[in-house]
Amino acid sequence: MADASLKVDNADYLITVDGGRRIIRNASVVIQGGYITHVGKAEELDHVGADVVIDASNKVVTPGFCNGHMHLSYAHPVRGIFADDVQNRLALVFAMQSVMTEEEEYDTTLLGLVELIRTGTTTLVDPGTTRFPQACMAAYEAAGCRVVIGEQVTDRANQLNLPVYDTSDAVRRMQSSVEALHGRLSGRMRAWTMPFSVEVCSPDLLIAAKRIADEHGSAMTIHHGGGDGSGPTPTERLAQLDVLGPNVVLSHCMDMSESDIAIVAETGTRVVLCPSTVLKNGANTARGGRLPEFLDAGVSVALGTDSVNSSNYLDMVRCMGLAATIYKDVRGDRSLVSAETALELATRTGAGALQTGDSLGSIEIGKAGDLVLFDTLRADWRSLLHPVRNLVYSTTGESVDTVIADGRVIVESGRPLFVDDLGGLIERVEKAGSRIAKVAGVESPSPWPVI
Repeated sequence: MADASLKVDNADYLITVDGGRRIIRNASVVIQGGYITHVGKAEELDHVGADVVIDASNKVVTPGFCNGHMHLSYAHPVRGIFADDVQNRLALVFAMQSVMTEEEEYDTTLLGLVELIRTGTTTLVDPGTTRFPQACMAAYEAAGCRVVIGEQVTDRANQLNLPVYDTSDAVRRMQSSVEALHGRLSGRMRAWTMPFSVEVCSPDLLIAAKRIADEHGSAMTIHHGGGDGSGPTPTERLAQLDVLGPNVVLSHCMDMSESDIAIVAETGTRVVLCPSTVLKNGANTARGGRLPEFLDAGVSVALGTDSVNSSNYLDMVRCMGLAATIYKDVRGDRSLVSAETALELATRTGAGALQTGDSLGSIEIGKAGDLVLFDTLRADWRSLLHPVRNLVYSTTGESVDTVIADGRVIVESGRPLFVDDLGGLIERVEKAGSRIAKVAGVESPSPWPVI
C-alpha cells in the first residue's frame, strides 16, 4: 500500500458511483495511505496538498473496474488459435494449458495483467485455472491490482481434459490453496474455493467447497448454467445441498429459469455474466441471457470477460458497452440496461458481487484509492456532453491514460509501469504459444492462404 499521498486534481468529470451517484465537475480526489480522504470540487480542495499531484484536466475519472470472471494464466500464448466454429474448444484449451511450464504461465499471467490493467481493471477473479500461483506471485505483486485466485478442482470424469482428483484430494487441494493464498500481498490477494461445475463435481465436493469458504471468511465460485432440462437444474441441486448464499458467486448463468433466479435472489447468491463470451460462442442471449431478470430480482451482478480464447479481449469498457446494448436489441426494448447500470455492474454493483462492496467500487471517503483516468482529448470522447454515455457507448479501454490502485500509479500516460520490457515479454509469450500448440497437437489453419 502506498504511504505517500496523491491528489488527482481538476478532473473535468468525476463519476463517483457513490450512494447519490454524483458526477462532480472540476473535481479533485485525495488519497492517503491507499485510502480516499477527500472528494469534491477542485476549488474546495485547493488547500489540500499531496506528495504527488496529477493534473486531471481533460480527464474523466471513474472507480477502478471489477472483472468478475476471467481466465488469466493460459490464453494469451494461443490467442486467436481457434476457428469460429471449432468443436470441443474447452477440451483443447485445457489440453494446451496442461503442457505449460511455470515460466510460461508467469509470462502469460503478466501479459494478461498488462491488458487488464491498461484498460482499467483493478480487481479480477481468476476462477481457478492458474496452475502455478506461487510462480505467478511476483507478477501479481508487481502489478499492484487485486486478485482473487484458487485451485480449480473436479472429482468426476469429464470431456474437458480437466484433471480428476479423488474427492478427498480435491478437498485437500482447495483447503491448502485457501490457507496458502488468502490475504497475501497485504490483503490484495484473496483465495476462494473453485469447484469447476455441478456437472463434474460430486455433492460431497461441493459441500466441502462451501464449508471451506465459510470457515475461512472467503467465498466460492463455480461455472454455472441452467442445465440440460433433465432432472433438477444445477441451481436446484446447489440449493438442495445448501451450497448457495452471499459468499457464492455463480459465473456465466445462461439459460436459467424464473425459479432458478428466484432461488438465487432468495439466498443472496451473487452472479457474474460474460456477455462477450455469449456472443462469440453463439450461446443465444435472446433465449438464455437473463441480466434484466437478475437485476429486477435484486441479485448482485458483476461482469466478466472470460478468457481471450472465449471473448478475445479483456476490456471492461467494451464489456460494459455490450451489456448496455445487447438486451436492447434481443428484447426490442431500449429501456433495458442503461449506460449507468452497465457502469454500476463494472464498479459499485460488481464490487458488491465480489464481496468487496465495503471497500471498492465507488469514489468515496474511506474507500480504497483505485481510480481510472480517461483521456478525453480524443475523437471518440467528443463532444463530451454526458460522460457516462460516452464512456459506455463511444470509447474503449484504449482511452485510459492513468490507473491508480491503492493510491499507487500503475499505468501512466497509457504505459504500464510494472513491466520493464514489454516487447521482450510479448516475444516470450509468442514463442511459448508456438511450443504449447505443437506439444498439445492443436492446429490453427487459416481459411485464407498465408504466404
